[in-house]
Amino acid sequence: MNDHRPRGPLLALGTAALTALSTAAVAQSPVQLSPVTVQGAAPGASLTVPDTEGARRAIEQTPGAVSVVSDKAWRETPATTLKDVLDYTPGVFVQPKWGEDSRLSIRGSGLSRNFHMRGVAILQDGVPVNASDGSSDFQELDPTAFRYTEVYKGANALRYGSNYVGGAINFVSPTGYDADLFDGRADIGSFGFRRLQGSTGGNNGVVDGYVTGSWQAQDGFRDHSNGESKRASGNVGWRITPDLETRFYFNAVDLKQYIPGSVTRDSALNDPRKAAAGNLLQNYQRNMESLRVANKTTLKLGNTKLEVGGYAVDKALIHPIFQYLDYDYRDFGAFARVVDEREIGGRRNRLTVGTNVAFGSVDNKQYVNLPGGRKGNLLSASKDKSLTTSVYAEDSFEVVRDVSVVAGAQYVQAKRKRVDRFQDATDTSGDNTYDFLNPKLGLLWQVDPGWQVFANVSRSGEAPTFGELNFTNTVLADTKAQRATTFEIGTRGRRPDYSWDLALYRMNLKNEFQFFDLGGGNFQVTNADRTIHQGIEAGGGVAVAKGLLSEADRLWVNAAYTFSDFRFDGDRDWGDNKLPGAPRHYLRAELLYRSPDGFYFGPNVEWVPQAYYVDNANSLKTESYALLGFRAGYDFNEHVSLFLDARNLLDTKYIASSSVAAVANPNSPLFEPGTGIAAYGGLRLRW
Repeated sequence: MNDHRPRGPLLALGTAALTALSTAAVAQSPVQLSPVTVQGAAPGASLTVPDTEGARRAIEQTPGAVSVVSDKAWRETPATTLKDVLDYTPGVFVQPKWGEDSRLSIRGSGLSRNFHMRGVAILQDGVPVNASDGSSDFQELDPTAFRYTEVYKGANALRYGSNYVGGAINFVSPTGYDADLFDGRADIGSFGFRRLQGSTGGNNGVVDGYVTGSWQAQDGFRDHSNGESKRASGNVGWRITPDLETRFYFNAVDLKQYIPGSVTRDSALNDPRKAAAGNLLQNYQRNMESLRVANKTTLKLGNTKLEVGGYAVDKALIHPIFQYLDYDYRDFGAFARVVDEREIGGRRNRLTVGTNVAFGSVDNKQYVNLPGGRKGNLLSASKDKSLTTSVYAEDSFEVVRDVSVVAGAQYVQAKRKRVDRFQDATDTSGDNTYDFLNPKLGLLWQVDPGWQVFANVSRSGEAPTFGELNFTNTVLADTKAQRATTFEIGTRGRRPDYSWDLALYRMNLKNEFQFFDLGGGNFQVTNADRTIHQGIEAGGGVAVAKGLLSEADRLWVNAAYTFSDFRFDGDRDWGDNKLPGAPRHYLRAELLYRSPDGFYFGPNVEWVPQAYYVDNANSLKTESYALLGFRAGYDFNEHVSLFLDARNLLDTKYIASSSVAAVANPNSPLFEPGTGIAAYGGLRLRW
């Protein structure tokens, strides 16, 4: 891989901080419902970071599709990508591409974009991971570093001021209050996969700290897909008074990854290990170094809680692809949120008011990518500046016993400015400003302590990233913001032997971003006129048998089903054609026997029963598939555990992900092959 050095003191510090070791995943924990309570952190707990149950209590006050995924949901699997963390969350479609990269879509967000995640707000401990223009990279996150994950689908992410069509995902780290003194893990697996991960934490009642590090490497299933990553993150908290706590965070990443590229449908299904010829010739790679530092401070004043914080990011990207990209990112942000919970006229009321500011710049240089992935002559240079500001307010009032009306609104202004720094005849400079007003109205009925029913209608809007803008092209310079109105109803609940999570939604979009892969590194970006995203998200689990071999054992079924109906709405070019890029049906299910002695085993399936289109013309499809897996493990005691995870046992050749085109043909290189038969194992030690 090409040698690249950190450009800046933050990156130098981050690279020096990187260390070793890692952990894993299974099915999403069942929803645990609780009544609303007003309380601070318990003694020996963090005020800035709720524990898993506290996070559930808070998120359940949302009248929409939300969930909390505990770390128990993935620690018994290799967690090679974020798919292992989120795969049993209905409505969230995550498919691995190569190495540690994945494609993420929630309710069809970023449907046409198969690189550099967009359409979802990604947060770590409530602090944005997205760049100030809205784009993001999964590789900045270590799947093994988090205590739990909060998922807010669609327009339900107002709590974090998110305006993204897909919603928000917040990955929350342990603290010194809930971390083990030592937690270490070693994993190995097929295609040269190996990983080490370790963490430590502790507290003295006033100051606490937690740090984790991991090293991961793999040769890769496909040719030219090997990679290596080193990550470290941690936090230090100081309880200044019982009602005041400040916490400092850091996250450092050093990633080197080869890119095999997209291939034709025939190649993906018949020769899935093969890399794209152009990727081999020009030695496609993504090499990234980043350091993120942040602070969050929480103050409780009776029934009112105030959170304020800020963050800074320094990132360098060396990315030889169709051109040799050399990008330096500097992003900064600040946020404040006030939550007031009290009774008004004998009825519970919860008021949330907040603001977010994100600003930053990208120093872009693009060179000729010579054969072998070498830097050639400079082709373009610019500085991209972004400023996104949002203010929001939401109030939940109990109009009758156990029934709350939730009303809110958000105002967002996003500015994009490009300054040309390349001396030639073409001026690429330009700027745009986008404004949104997003209201929300919802209803939440707490039927009983273990059952909720909800409904809402919400607006959301999303400004283009610099990836959708080109100021030398009149059409692309005028790329419009996409807007959506979502109608949603659903229910969630839990009983001793079963749980459920169900949502039905319809999203009417205007100016949806469409990002077409023309091949050879060329892309076309357009706004569709009107489109519809609607679907069903159903998840849950049930104990189908208990006491089979011992009094306390059980046989549990866990499943997540997503139905997606995405289509154009009377488009002048495409009529009512289906939108390309996502399966209509997606099922993930597992049957797991678990003994009180610590032994567990069972099969699992991943099923896409219908192929989906990869072009607007609806002329070319992927192929349906079903994958069979099996996992087993043993917890020797509270200190030692072992897992085995076998995947794609029938060695099915399938397409895991795809790019999209306006009109495709059998020779269109749009497809990412799925991984063949594989097995992984891991040993975890903790005390």
